[in-house]
Amino acid sequence: MNPLIEEQDTADGLIVEGERLSLGVAARLSRYLQVLTQARKMGRETISSQELSEYTHINPTQIRRDLSGFGKFGKRGVGYNVDSLVAEVRKILRTSGQHNIALFGAGNLGQAIASSDMFADHGFQIVAMFDVDSGVVGSEVGDLRVRDFSELESVVAEQEIVVGVLAVPAAAAQAVADRLVEAGVKIIFNYSEQLLQVPPEVTVHTSSPAVDLLYALYFYLT
Repeated sequence: MNPLIEEQDTADGLIVEGERLSLGVAARLSRYLQVLTQARKMGRETISSQELSEYTHINPTQIRRDLSGFGKFGKRGVGYNVDSLVAEVRKILRTSGQHNIALFGAGNLGQAIASSDMFADHGFQIVAMFDVDSGVVGSEVGDLRVRDFSELESVVAEQEIVVGVLAVPAAAAQAVADRLVEAGVKIIFNYSEQLLQVPPEVTVHTSSPAVDLLYALYFYLT
């Protein structure tokens, strides 16, 4: 089967071991996981494809097709067990277990990120926080001690960092990204407005509330 094929009409699944999910399937599964994780925090034990549809705006038939491609998870008239489905979707997305994050920037944004559960809810743990300001290095942010930027390489190796999160001014972002790439980090989550230049094997995701708002506004106006 072509690993880039998004869907099949047959019942033998969307993916087999060793193949990659298509971008469309991976994006939808990530949205399901976001809703499921929040539902679990709210104490929900089961959820139906119709409810998933209402929260994700994805057709319930598409949801059932996506999930049935990987196995039988739900029961007619009952829905999906939330805990079980969270575990299964994480396994499909290959995000089971804990993945360590290094956070750069101990300013207001960095402290807000460090204090949030948004990463921990999905198996990502912020294990190190860095800054270049000697005035904040050594201070505590939650359970984290702010480290000096010079420790980057040793911490990445010791803590097996897989993701670098940039909550730094735009002017500093490229320098941080360069050091992360040199240290072997392959995923960078960028909260700055800087366009980062990285090798093709490194993935950069830039998060901008303003861009997300423009995207939403476009569909509202049209």
